[in-house]
Amino acid sequence: MIIADKKKKSNIAEYLIHMYQTEDLIRVFECDIEKIKEYVIKHIPEDDSSKEDMAIWYSDLLSKMTQQGILKEGHLQEINEIVVELELLKEQLLMSDNEFKRKYDEAKSDITEMKSLSNGLISSDVQVCLNGIYGLLIAKINGREIPKEFHAALDKFGNVLSHLSFRYSQEDYLTNN
Repeated sequence: MIIADKKKKSNIAEYLIHMYQTEDLIRVFECDIEKIKEYVIKHIPEDDSSKEDMAIWYSDLLSKMTQQGILKEGHLQEINEIVVELELLKEQLLMSDNEFKRKYDEAKSDITEMKSLSNGLISSDVQVCLNGIYGLLIAKINGREIPKEFHAALDKFGNVLSHLSFRYSQEDYLTNN
């Protein structure tokens, strides 16, 4: 089973971040499936059959990215749809789940600040949280330090995403995807 499939079933936020990373990986290798096979899939400790499945999976993603015109930037339509589902779930939980409301309220000022820094490019609270956590991952991969003033905000974003992911897995969303 492809790791993305496992993540999609177990933690939707991790799945989304994994898919962001995968889209970027495809772009880093210039949308060339042969380079991905050579420099990525070849080095994964799996049997040949699993590697073949991965190559097909990457090829399918590359085809979707090509069809959707996101070879340079952006996210797959199916990924954006899950973000919208999480945004709708967030709105529902704010009215029905006091624990989530508390976590969200703790993060709200940081979410609002990050939205304002995006100059109107991001309107989704969930997208802000995902971008923050993904940015942290990229910074760590590149050996960059995250300014201390962002650590508390990222922890709050993680709390919001964790709660949303848990509740998402309890809802009917997974049977529809």
